Amino acid sequence: MDEQIKQMLDKKVWAVVGATDNASKYGNKIYKKLKRFGYEVYAVNPNYKEVDGDVCYASLSDLPKKVDCVDVVVAPKFAQKSLEEVIELGIENIWFQPDTFTVEMIDQSEAAGINTVYLNCVLVELDRL
Repeated sequence: MDEQIKQMLDKKVWAVVGATDNASKYGNKIYKKLKRFGYEVYAVNPNYKEVDGDVCYASLSDLPKKVDCVDVVVAPKFAQKSLEEVIELGIENIWFQPDTFTVEMIDQSEAAGINTVYLNCVLVELDRL
């Protein structure tokens, strides 16, 4: 396992941008799996009030505490706003799921000094722990 991925998975407080109650979507699968693996996880999606029985927040800025890592599970046009919030809030780690980013977003994230993962799926990497 890549050292950067391992260090990120060692962080225990996560937000999932794009969390959803739709069981067929990755935002649901990732949210539930992180919880199952013992992570403190916050759902972020302006379209939901609750996900998996938990409060769902409209944005990262609305979270009750600063998270260690943000997992992005939305299309790039929505992910850009989340990246800007990560930078603004001083969050140190961001994980872009496949197909959720552009090259420019990765460059922006890394230029801001954020630990950035973007070619791997958190669902797969959790199984390697």
